[in-house]
This record gives sequence, structure tokens and C-alpha cells, in this order.
Amino acid sequence: MTLSGMTVAGFESRMATEITRLIERYGGKPLVAPALREIPLEGNPAAHEFGARLMAGRVDLLILLTGIGTTILFDLLKTHYAWSSIVAVLKDTAIIARGPKPVAALKAVGLQATVTVPEPDTWVDLVSALDQYRSIKGLRVALQEYGVSNPDLLQALEQRGAEVFPVPIYKWALPEDLSQMRHALDEVIAGLVQVVLITNAAQVDHVMQVLEEDGKVQAFQTALKKVVVASIGPTASERLRHFDWPVDFEPSHPKMGVLVKELSEQIAHLLSSKRTE
Repeated sequence: MTLSGMTVAGFESRMATEITRLIERYGGKPLVAPALREIPLEGNPAAHEFGARLMAGRVDLLILLTGIGTTILFDLLKTHYAWSSIVAVLKDTAIIARGPKPVAALKAVGLQATVTVPEPDTWVDLVSALDQYRSIKGLRVALQEYGVSNPDLLQALEQRGAEVFPVPIYKWALPEDLSQMRHALDEVIAGLVQVVLITNAAQVDHVMQVLEEDGKVQAFQTALKKVVVASIGPTASERLRHFDWPVDFEPSHPKMGVLVKELSEQIAHLLSSKRTE
């Protein structure tokens, strides 16, 4: 079974082209409206402070949450320190990588993670992997953040006695032009969309922000009763449930390709179930 003829709305930004092609490959009609815009933190005093602490031997453990954030962080460090010195210090620092993307970013510069967080690599999985690795009581922990801070993760680290130093790399903002988002949301409300794909938890926040500004939250929530909402993984699903969205499908692995493939195999049953509720 495929997504044959179904309109599939998505809010992916960085990989909008890739998800559009995936939807088309499985027969769907893509309606992709990017919901996020990355804004680098100009000057980034936190990153520079992290560099000073790292090079002075005052970071015991470094947590890397994203691949692109890891790369940006290293590029920032290289503007102030010799790369050979940075590598030497990092090799003596415990590094926790949340999933394969930070691992790949480390590998690209000849480094490797001390601990790799297993799929679905949520913050809960990260904390569990840390607990299995060692006690972090009294450790100086640097946390590479992305988009928005995760207060649950920060609290969990602090409760375990760590001295946590957050290092934000970039933040997410709404697109400057909201016309694509508004069109996609209006299509959902009008009953012209059969599937909504969520590939990042922050997409949900931005969709809700636009709906609230336009006074369309209730109409959208009502429309979702007849739409299959597919989430890429537990982190996104947690955010969806926070706003009372249904979570009708989650793939076996939190990857876009797996999400669309497995969804296409189950869509007939999922859509039928939604429409007979």
C-alpha cells in the first residue's frame, strides 16, 4: 500500500527537499511548509566561555545533542584556539553523544564518543545512558543545546549532582514569511489533507503559535480527528500530546525514510480507523 493520491502535510525545514521527495516516492502529494528558521547566536558568549573552561581543564563531561550543533561548536572553538590543542583536551574529556548525528560529527574530525545514547535517543534515554556509565555527582558538565533549552534534561542532570553549563548554539524562530504555513494549516482545517507529518518537536510549538495568533486552534484540533498524525519519534510525540494532538503513528526507528515508508504500508488501516471513530 502507498500514500497514493493523499495530500501529506509536513513542516520540515532543513530537510524539506528530502521529505518532499520521500512523500512523492510513495505516491503522496507533498504539502511541505517549513515551520522553523535557525538563527545562530551572534557572538555566542556562552560558547566562548565554554571554550575557556574546556581549555583550562574545567569540563569533566561534554554532552552533544545534535550533529550540526557539534560542528558549529567546534568551528567556534577553532576561531580562538589551535585545533590540535582542542583535540588534545577533548580526548581527555568524557563525551556523550545523543545518537548517530553527533557521532558522525565527531568522527569527521577524528574524535569518538565515550558513550553513545541509543535510539530513540530522547533526553530520558540520555540520562539512562549516563546513569549506566557513571555517577555525575560533582562533575562539571557542559551541555550543547539546540533550538530551545530542555528544562527536564537540565533538572535531571542537576538532581544527580552535576554542575551544568548550558551552551546554546542556535535558536529556532518562525519563518519570516508565514504564508506557506498558513496555507498548509488552512488546507488541514478544510479537510483537504489526509496525513500530517511531524519530524521535530519544535514544529508543534510553531504550528500552535501560528494557530493561536490566527484564532484557529479549535478548528485545527477538530480537523485532526479525521487526519492521520504521524510522529517521527518519542520526543516529537511527547510535544504533540502536550498540545492534545493525536499521535496515530510512530515508526520503528526515528528516521524520515523509515517514517514515510512504514507509514505508507499502514496508512489505509490508520485512515480507516480514524474515520470510523
